[in-house]
Parts: sequence; C-alpha cells; structure tokens
Amino acid sequence: MKKQIALVTGGYSGEAVVSYKSAQTVENNIDKDLYDVYKIDITPDGWYYIPTEGVKLPVDKSHFTVQKEGKTVRFDAALLCIHGTPGEDGKLQGYLDLMRVPYTSCDTTTSALTFNKRFTVGVAAFGGVHVAASKLLFAGEAYDIAAIQRMQFPVFVKPNNGGSSIGMSKVDANNADDIKAALDKAFAEDSQVLVEEFVSGREFTIGVVKVKGEIITLPMTEILKPEGLHFFDYEAKYNSQNLEVTPADASESIAKKVQETAKRIYQLLNCRGIVRIDFIYNEAIDEPFMLEVNTVPGQTAASLVPQQLAAMNWPLKDFYTALVEEAIGVRQN
Repeated sequence: MKKQIALVTGGYSGEAVVSYKSAQTVENNIDKDLYDVYKIDITPDGWYYIPTEGVKLPVDKSHFTVQKEGKTVRFDAALLCIHGTPGEDGKLQGYLDLMRVPYTSCDTTTSALTFNKRFTVGVAAFGGVHVAASKLLFAGEAYDIAAIQRMQFPVFVKPNNGGSSIGMSKVDANNADDIKAALDKAFAEDSQVLVEEFVSGREFTIGVVKVKGEIITLPMTEILKPEGLHFFDYEAKYNSQNLEVTPADASESIAKKVQETAKRIYQLLNCRGIVRIDFIYNEAIDEPFMLEVNTVPGQTAASLVPQQLAAMNWPLKDFYTALVEEAIGVRQN
C-alpha cells in the first residue's frame, strides 16, 4: 500500500519563490509507485492542498489533514521544501511534532539554532570548528560604526536569519557610508544583522545526510566567482551559469578535512535529513572555516545538492525515497 506524503512548499519569506522550484524538482522525481504525493502550499493567506487538477483546498491545521474525494487523508510523512520561515527555522517542525507527522529535516531545536547564523557559529566554535570573527547587531538598538570599522576588512553584512544570500552585501573598505548602506539592506530583511570578517581561501560547500545510521558526505562543490562578482549572491546562485565545479578539483587532503569537519558539525548540531554546509578553506593554516549550515537546501535544477547527487550517481528518485524512509524510521524509533 502506498504511503501518503505531504510535499510542503511555499513559506512566509522572499525565499518562497525558490521553495516552489525545489518542490517541482521533488514532485518530478519522487517515486510515485511508492508514494501518493500531496502538494501542500503554506502561504501568509492560508495553508492549501494543491491537487494536480481542480481548485486548491484548505488544510485542516487542527490535524494536518486534507480532503480528497470525500475522504480524509492523513500523512505518513512530510517532505519539506520550504526555505526560510516557517519551514527552516523550526516553527513547522514543532507543529509537525505535535501532529505526530515525521518530516525530512532537522528537528525543531536544530532548525531554530541553525537558522540563526550567529548561534550556529557560536556552537560550532565551542565544538572546535574554525569560524570567522563577527558582530551581531539588532534593529532598534544603537550600533557603533566605528567599532565595525575596527574589524578586519573586507566584511560581509547579512541578515542573521535566512538564506539564499538575500539582503547580503560585501563591504570592501571601512567606509562609513558603504557600511551604513549594507546594514540598511540587511535590516530590510531581518531584525538581526551579522557583520562577519572575510576569510581568505577557496569556497566549498558539501551536502551531508544520514541514512540507516550512517553519516554520508556528498561530493563537495567549489564555488567559483566570475570576474567582477564580489560574492556568491542570490543572482549568481539561481540565474548564472558555470559558477560551480562538482566534484571540486581539490587535493585528497583538503577534501578529507572538509568531509570530516562536515560530519563533525552534523553530529555536533544533531542534524537530520539532508543539510548543506558552506566552508572557506584557508590555505594559510590549511583548515576549513565553517560559514553556515543550510538545513533545507535547495532542490532546484540550479541547486548544489542535486549537482552533488548527480556526481555520485545517486538518482534523485532513490535519494528522495531514502529521505522519506529515514524520516519515518526516526519517528518509529
């Protein structure tokens, strides 16, 4: 008998546009012989079941069920494709825990922690992982431009919560006007802003997943910046070509250090499902510096995890099956 799977997409942030693209990839590749898939669109206006044909129908949030042909559908698992709130910050995970529905992501605590970049690097540093020096600023509270200017430039200014590089800027020199403009841009997206010192080195990102108790690292990707691009921003992530090399052209020593650090972070943060961890590899000290952890990484055609899966010949159909079955297994255990 087929399992009933809620494919959850949408969200309340600007990342919803990416979430819909990720959900489309999953819908096109999930094993329909094993699963009946129900697309659930979570929007600021309401939660809806989007059937293949016909009008959208409201989700019964008191039980997380939908109606189909006069019958109530209860879900065996939720496959989460929401980037940003409420699907990546722990809110939806807490709700699904209350509904006793397994889901394919980190749990409530880990999701909330990793959505906050400052908290994530703090825990990682406590666990012995290299991270960049940073300052955290809050909306409505006075901040000292002069203190930021004493940091080592260039710096990245970015929303503390969120992803897809929305609201992020690189400030190359300690010019007060440039810093203020970058802060205004980031504060437009979040009430907390992280100012982080630049770490020189090669940029790598790597998918990590636990299947049947084993933590597996995917082939890592190197992010290459074309001439004139200051950093890997939203436009570069989703609208440019040939910015990534998968698998990365790196020595066995570098690859091993990134893989081992990624596995350690996965364990340290008690991750579940597929996550993607971003690093700068500083060749001066021959060590990777963690940038951030993405607990619901993109699944679009331009996204990095699908590229890494292709590089290791892991078909998307088999991968999504592994995610769903792992989630169900965690709940049963």
